[in-house]
Amino acid sequence: MVDEARDAGEVMAERTAWRICSGNGWFSAFGKRRKRGKAKKAGPPVHDDLVKRNFAAEAPNQLWLADISEHATSEGKLYICAVKDMFSNRIVGYSIDSRMKSRIAVNALNNAVARRGDVSGCVLHTDRGSQFRSRKHVRALVRHSMVGSMGRVGEAGDNAAMESFFSLLQKNVLNRQVWATREDLRIAIVTWIERIYHRRRRQASLGRLTPIEFEAIMTTPASQAA
Repeated sequence: MVDEARDAGEVMAERTAWRICSGNGWFSAFGKRRKRGKAKKAGPPVHDDLVKRNFAAEAPNQLWLADISEHATSEGKLYICAVKDMFSNRIVGYSIDSRMKSRIAVNALNNAVARRGDVSGCVLHTDRGSQFRSRKHVRALVRHSMVGSMGRVGEAGDNAAMESFFSLLQKNVLNRQVWATREDLRIAIVTWIERIYHRRRRQASLGRLTPIEFEAIMTTPASQAA
């Protein structure tokens, strides 16, 4: 609220914003640990860990993270695989499916590449899930001239940056109501990512800018992706 007031030309102290929100019963939606699938023994990595918890990126398309989350609907579970650019925290690609097969990871990667263009040399860091270890996914990385990276077993911090995004999604969308159909939830997820997360949710790590604003300011027009 303080940032929005400043952009509108009004000066507001944080304590004033807190008092207004408290008086109206407005509270920020904080994330919590998201639901994951059944625990399975992680398979052998098909890539070395090239990130080692250093999630910093100095330009777009240097380091991407990917992970998969699930949520229940009255029709059954719905899965989302999201790809995040660590330069701006923008979700550059995602795929939503009723089954958690290798195609969901491949489709998310292809969607990200289609949006960003030339991603040669970009590192994609994931956990050791079977979808990311699949031959189809490995071939997709090679086809796009990308470099794979995988975290260690039992080290939650290795993919903490993706966990934070899914926690926000869980609190702001998934847990807001009981979802009757997969299609209703799919539309809600896409709407939140594209309208709220990318364009309205300011992030402290980006200097109180949104991912779209950060990329527009910090990159040249020639390097910006659609």
